[in-house]
Amino acid sequence: MKSLKDQVIWITGASSGIGEALACEMSRQGAKLILSSRRIAELERVKNNCAHTDNVHILPLDLTDSTNLEAKVPIAIALFGHIDIMVHNGGISQRALVAETGIAVHREVMELNYFSYIILTKALLVHFIERGSGYFVVTSSVMGKIGTPMRAAYAAAKHALHGYFDCLRAEVDKHGIKVTILTPGYIHTPISVISGDGSFLSSKSEQINGGFSADKAAGQIIKAIQNETYEPYIGKFIGEERLALFVKRFLPGLFTRLISRFGIPK
Repeated sequence: MKSLKDQVIWITGASSGIGEALACEMSRQGAKLILSSRRIAELERVKNNCAHTDNVHILPLDLTDSTNLEAKVPIAIALFGHIDIMVHNGGISQRALVAETGIAVHREVMELNYFSYIILTKALLVHFIERGSGYFVVTSSVMGKIGTPMRAAYAAAKHALHGYFDCLRAEVDKHGIKVTILTPGYIHTPISVISGDGSFLSSKSEQINGGFSADKAAGQIIKAIQNETYEPYIGKFIGEERLALFVKRFLPGLFTRLISRFGIPK
């Protein structure tokens, strides 16, 4: 099992939710951390909650600012001299009917949930190839494997992650570079949710509010990293999300009939 001690790990979306939980547990296990998000004050708070603050650096970045993301990579590498693991974790959720979702919303969700990951990955890949090792850990979603009402923009971006990083894995295995695509179910996090007109919703869905805790999710994710699992499910062992994945894979016709009657998620 892979040890995280002294591993240099860069986490995006590190100011709350899964990113925060990962930072605290990884620090406890002796990892050296680079924490990124837009919210500097929250990053400072997370750093101060880590077990070994002397081995935690903050690197503010805005994942929606695609023109400046590539320049952040050499800065991140210089903080500890190298990077071992990149955890792509920043993102936004979406909730609206297809007929009511503007193209600008699709572009915004795709820019943050997909293109930011790709830009950072391509820029960091050169470093990983030069070192002959490296590890990309990608936070996707169950929605990267299935589709439900009112999640089209979000599901499209998450499906794109699976396609891209599956291809990347096949290309870089010869260089000693690993790829894990995380497939979380409903996780109780403060993720922002955008509506069809681009405004942010003030409340989360009942599924998110009743979801798996971020701390427990972080524990499962760390085990997946240590075991270099290709595509682990993250969440409750028994739950509707895991059942949906099973039905979609083995009984796709039944899944289509059931999901069309699922109605609009609350």
